[in-house]
Amino acid sequence: MWLVVYIRSRAEKKVYEELISKNIECFLPLQKKLRQWKDRKKWVEMPLLPGYCFVHITRKEYDLVLQSRHVVGYVFFEGKAAVIPNEQITALQQMMEQFDVEVEVSSRNFAKGKKIEIISGPLMGLRGTLTGVRGKNRFLVRIVQIDTTFSVEITADQLSYIPFSG
Repeated sequence: MWLVVYIRSRAEKKVYEELISKNIECFLPLQKKLRQWKDRKKWVEMPLLPGYCFVHITRKEYDLVLQSRHVVGYVFFEGKAAVIPNEQITALQQMMEQFDVEVEVSSRNFAKGKKIEIISGPLMGLRGTLTGVRGKNRFLVRIVQIDTTFSVEITADQLSYIPFSG
C-alpha cells in the first residue's frame, strides 16, 4: 500500500535517501525550477509537494518509517493513514517524467465538484475531482487523499467525467 508521510520543512531529499537506505520503496516527485540568486541563475530539483513523500510499505515497515529522522508522521484522512491507490502513484510518476508539462501545486481547499479522469495526453489515467477552470486550457484537479490540488495545462477534450457509481 502507498501511504503519505509528512516531513519536516526542507528535509524531503534527506528522508528519501534515508528510506532508500532502509530498503523502503518510496517516491519523492521532484521538478526542476529555475532559481535566481543575486549573482546567478541555477536549475534546481525541488519537491513537487513540499513536506510530503510517498512510501510503499508493508504493515511491518509502518513503524520503521516513523523512526526515520525528519519524519513527522503519516498523513491521515478520515481517521486512518491516507492510502493512495497504485494507479494514482503511477499517473503521478508518469506526469513527472514529462518535461513539457508545467505543473503547479496548491494546497488551498476548493469546493467539491465532478469526478474526472484525464483520457489522453501525458497525464492519461490521472483521476480526481475537478475543482476549477482557469481559462480554456487550465484545469484544477484535486487528489483528495493528500488534500492537494494540481493545476495542469490540458485541453477540454483530454478530460472525461467519471460516471457516478453508487
